[in-house]
Amino acid sequence: GKAPRKAPVKKPGKASKGTREKRPYRFKAGTVALREIRRYQKSTDLLLLKLPFSRVVREIMADITGHGDMRIQPSALEALQEAFLYNSYILTLIDCNINAIHAKRVTIQVKDSQLAK
Repeated sequence: GKAPRKAPVKKPGKASKGTREKRPYRFKAGTVALREIRRYQKSTDLLLLKLPFSRVVREIMADITGHGDMRIQPSALEALQEAFLYNSYILTLIDCNINAIHAKRVTIQVKDSQLAK
């Protein structure tokens, strides 16, 4: 096998002129976004946070019933959240995102949703 490399020896007496910190590596545009998309596609956990989703559900229940003092079991709330996750609305948003990426854009526009329908 090969012998391990030796570290370069610095010469004494030379002061380093204006050494800068190494800048962090920048990924190409879209690389991190595509990595996040892959991560979320592989995961099975909830994408929406529980507390904001709970607030929306309680607000809708208050609008329908007329009073806001109704209770909901945590298991029912979790079932609603999982059902919402697999709703066609989410799938439409994913299709819109694919259309935007195909058009070399990051932002979803109205024409993307019209194309997805």
